[in-house]
Amino acid sequence: MPQIAPLVAGDPSRLGSFRLTGRIGEGGQGVVYLGINDAGERAAIKLLHVKFTGDATARSRFARELRAAQRVASFCTARVVEADLEGDTPYIASEFIEGRSLREIVDSDGPLRGSALDRLAIGTATALTAIHHASIVHRDFKPDNVLIAADGPRVVDFGIARILDSTGTITSRAIGTPAYMAPEQIAGDDVGPHTDVFAWGATIAFAATGITVFDGSSIAVVLNRILNHEVDLGMLPEPLRSVVRASLSKQATSRPSADQILLRLLGHPENAGADAAVLTQGVQVANPVVGDSDVTRLAQRLPGAGRTTEQQSIGHLPTHQSVSHQQPPQHHTGYPQHGWPQPAPTDLHSQRIDLPPQQPQPPSQQPLDVPPPSWQVPSQGPGQASTVASGSGRGPGKRAWIVLLVLVLVAAGGAGVAYASGWRPAFLGQARTSGGTNQASVDDPPVDPDATYASVVDKAAKTGRLTIGMRDFLPDVSLMSGSGTWSGFEVDLAKAIGKSLGVPEDKITFRATSRRERPALLATGQLDMVISTYSINTADDVSFAGPYYLAHVDLLVKDGSPITTVSGLEGRKLCQPASSVSVGIVQRAVQQVTLVPAQTYTDCMNMLIDGTVDAVPGDDIVLAGFANRETIRFKVIGAKLTDERYAVALKKGDQRGCEAVRAAIAGLYRDGTVSTLLRRHFGNVEFDWEENLPAMEPCGS
Repeated sequence: MPQIAPLVAGDPSRLGSFRLTGRIGEGGQGVVYLGINDAGERAAIKLLHVKFTGDATARSRFARELRAAQRVASFCTARVVEADLEGDTPYIASEFIEGRSLREIVDSDGPLRGSALDRLAIGTATALTAIHHASIVHRDFKPDNVLIAADGPRVVDFGIARILDSTGTITSRAIGTPAYMAPEQIAGDDVGPHTDVFAWGATIAFAATGITVFDGSSIAVVLNRILNHEVDLGMLPEPLRSVVRASLSKQATSRPSADQILLRLLGHPENAGADAAVLTQGVQVANPVVGDSDVTRLAQRLPGAGRTTEQQSIGHLPTHQSVSHQQPPQHHTGYPQHGWPQPAPTDLHSQRIDLPPQQPQPPSQQPLDVPPPSWQVPSQGPGQASTVASGSGRGPGKRAWIVLLVLVLVAAGGAGVAYASGWRPAFLGQARTSGGTNQASVDDPPVDPDATYASVVDKAAKTGRLTIGMRDFLPDVSLMSGSGTWSGFEVDLAKAIGKSLGVPEDKITFRATSRRERPALLATGQLDMVISTYSINTADDVSFAGPYYLAHVDLLVKDGSPITTVSGLEGRKLCQPASSVSVGIVQRAVQQVTLVPAQTYTDCMNMLIDGTVDAVPGDDIVLAGFANRETIRFKVIGAKLTDERYAVALKKGDQRGCEAVRAAIAGLYRDGTVSTLLRRHFGNVEFDWEENLPAMEPCGS
């Protein structure tokens, strides 16, 4: 249980229905109090500092974080019980969890063993799965943020906490706790569900060993070890060792998803995501009151059931698992096996850092507008201001109903929730399909996984299948839902191109990819093509067919806005999404403009709606996608400041494939398919989209 400090002079005595009885912690922008209401219920109450109460941007972000927290199932975190965002003292009251943090337990009682470790692994994997299903990325998963309650582990201190301890002004920096940051956080690459999975692996390794596996005497040492050193996991029992090793892969796409982790630990096959029944089982197994019998039962039915209690662990890795697991290193990375260096006086275990912004690539080496994934949420604040919560000791039955209810709500409102957050969880490392199960039928031609093909045309003809790389976080352009279903203009376009090559849509596998990895995946045959707002350029070693669409850097404004040209932006406020180069292009056209930093395009949309900014810059089709799902009307003003030639990328030198795809694109413009798709996906936005076939790029060698 956290240490509760007494109130000090100047602290309020009451917030809403809660009488304040002490301080749980304090961060840079807020204080967390312990409160109790007339019914005797306790809450952890986060109060925004007085100096920020007049800051409209801070209040707006506070409201957005409240909405995010309310989407997460209360069985795995701290339930929001009360909030006031409009008054003079904005606050959010969350359930107070009676329990100690995992770090405190391990530091005082030693590493976890046997069923206790199994319950922790399953409980936190269940929580992480539910968090990702709610379209949230934690970004600071660590032992300090796992509380061990009477009914199992809870994952806390995400979402709301970031407004309390972030200045809100540095939006282009990687923020996190050094020892639990993933390589992509350090490198400034896309941060998403796979980032949480890496931190989960490091957290479970800590719980099992009592050692921070990426510890060091300075931040520089810690970050170097994360990027370059492998972890010795020989102390972990199988199969948990293999699961943790896969989670700690340096390559984000080689890590299992939270769904996959949970399914493995519970011994289920991985041919579908974790459904309500799986989450319910995870909740029950993680509960120490009822879970031990389930732990024993599951362990006995798995391979190696005759092992000792210390060797037993839940679940197994199916022999068909496609995620590549790294073998234990022959030599450790320089640490003694049982004697890692102790942390420096500055606690690198819980301290967060801001890394300097990554230098953007020149326009010739990247699309002119590559918005960051909308699940790149700003970080939270220092660990001492965590949402320490607490429960009423609910039994597994009620918690199971909560799981079922939450998943039903997510299923019913999946599209709306997806856009509300700007992101749907990508099950990285596992390709997901649209329109079918991607399981071979008896009538399908046999597929040789080692076969190579001179052209995508040959692959389509001989196998009747295609694997297409996509972005997975752009609403109405290319978006993957939590269930693995893909939707958007580019998805439908990909299906139409596949059909022209003789591949039905249920035999197309869509795979989420980052821009950096596309050339290598095409070169090795892991992808057959990429349709991913990918601008034609000379830097990437691929062949481009198309373009399939001519996009432009433009401005999005509210319908009825007086801004009808770029010059109309003079003296007004422009949203500045992190990592977007569109802002610089707009600034060259109009210089007297106030920039308002934002982390994501979802943040920009919220600012545009509430009037914090007057316009949002970006590629017109991306802007239209974000605006199309809102209830109010928006317009793309038609400035067309650049030409962005989105094309289909193929393996370098695939001349026949290029010509076939070019012909398919021309046919889709000719028969009106492209116009139909544009109207379907962007019809709610005033948008002068391009309906004519753009000038085709020659198919060279």
